[in-house]
Amino acid sequence: MEMKNKKGFITRFLNWVERTGNKMPAPLIIFIILTGLILLASWLFSAIGTQVVSPATNEIIRVENLLTPTNLVRILEGTISNFTSFPALGLVLVVMLGIGVAEQSGYFEVLLTSVIKKAPINLVLWIIIFVGILGNIAGDAAPIVMPPLAALIFIKMGYHPIAGAIVGYVAPMGGFAANMIPGMSDALVFAFTQPAAQLIDPTISVNVLMNYYFIFLSTPILAMVIFWILKKYTLPHLGTYTPEIGSNITADQDEISEEKRVALKWANWGFFAFILVMLALTVPSNGLLRNAETGSIVNDSPLMNGVGVLITLMFFVPGIIYSLKAGEIKNSHDFSNMLSKSMSGMGNFIVIVFFAAQMMAYFSWSNLGTVIAVKGAELLQSTNGIVLILGFIVLTGFVNLFIGSASSKWALLAPIFVPMFMLLDYHPALTQMAYRIGDSITNPLSPMMPYFPILLATIQKYDKKAGIGTMMANALPYSVAIGIIWPILLIIWYTFGLPLGPNSPIFLN
Repeated sequence: MEMKNKKGFITRFLNWVERTGNKMPAPLIIFIILTGLILLASWLFSAIGTQVVSPATNEIIRVENLLTPTNLVRILEGTISNFTSFPALGLVLVVMLGIGVAEQSGYFEVLLTSVIKKAPINLVLWIIIFVGILGNIAGDAAPIVMPPLAALIFIKMGYHPIAGAIVGYVAPMGGFAANMIPGMSDALVFAFTQPAAQLIDPTISVNVLMNYYFIFLSTPILAMVIFWILKKYTLPHLGTYTPEIGSNITADQDEISEEKRVALKWANWGFFAFILVMLALTVPSNGLLRNAETGSIVNDSPLMNGVGVLITLMFFVPGIIYSLKAGEIKNSHDFSNMLSKSMSGMGNFIVIVFFAAQMMAYFSWSNLGTVIAVKGAELLQSTNGIVLILGFIVLTGFVNLFIGSASSKWALLAPIFVPMFMLLDYHPALTQMAYRIGDSITNPLSPMMPYFPILLATIQKYDKKAGIGTMMANALPYSVAIGIIWPILLIIWYTFGLPLGPNSPIFLN
């Protein structure tokens, strides 16, 4: 009985979060309000002389007043470039072009109907979660592709599509630092950890896989956490989905005609052929999609730099093949209409991005993010041991709500905390892992993430009344659960002194 009351309290609290959040103004209005607050804060903190010393360059960084004539001109001239250079804007639109073709052609519907009729539902859920977590190896792709794709799969399984969109976003974002395959994020953080460590010991031996043992084990553990929250909270909370009147969204699993079966077979062969071509261009040491100078697949390679186009083609090829074989495309006009329809639902996303881009640009120009990061770090300098590790994770998670870029945060925090931990006899691998955990925990909640608008657009496709409150209420349980389990796992690792990766112990001596 006590457990039921506890669950009831949690449910009531999250319902309150959702109701309160959805009573807030439209997302674009919220971004406008936040932009105004940033402008006022830049004026106020600049007027009182707020400043910090950059740990990376030892330069004095002051809060910049954005309401000066010079900065007002900068705002005027930079508005369009802020929008067009918004992280992942082009990638989202290009990838959604491919996904849209696969969806509009009917390929997704027939494929998912075919798979879901044969596979156990729980297995499908596990696959979605694992693919989401492992998908962060491709950087920006997973949080863009997974929410709309998972929503479609959930509909076909008879579940609420918003639950699919949330779990498709949480898996790659909340588990951003976890993976079984070394990827882009490993190389990204290492680039800042190594020079920060050499500030204390120029001869120290560190490597890009310094967290590999820990993040490998973290992957199945986080998958279990996400699966448990999905089954115990999200699915019961959202309940049965009823498409809005006039919507062409359907959860019915109709029988697949012979013509569609043949078209599906051809489309799947096209998909596998595309994957084989990609492998042929990647696996050989001199492969076209490798870095021409280093041979790397991850660092500055055509594979990673062109991942958006490749993912688009991965969906586009089978979608077009299916359309041709199933008779969905009979002439060039049908093809043109299909491409247009595939992009027709992105209008809301584009509008939100315009205002979000201005807010993020002003926040960066004002130096408020840098000041928050450095001031927060100063609060932890007198702590040690487990308290230091947990405090650093909390600080990183808090800063992550204001600075979405993982590289920007670590560029600021690494020169402070890597030397600080080393002076306390902790290896840089521990500092880096604590940072990566904190950076991941609040990813699903941070409005500064460039993928935040695509999740909102996906959710509103299925429920026009849904808003930021819906997103926050459904993502919060995952962030809380990950924020409890993952630090505990690191503390256990720390307590037993287990190596975090190859040649990467907990302690220096």
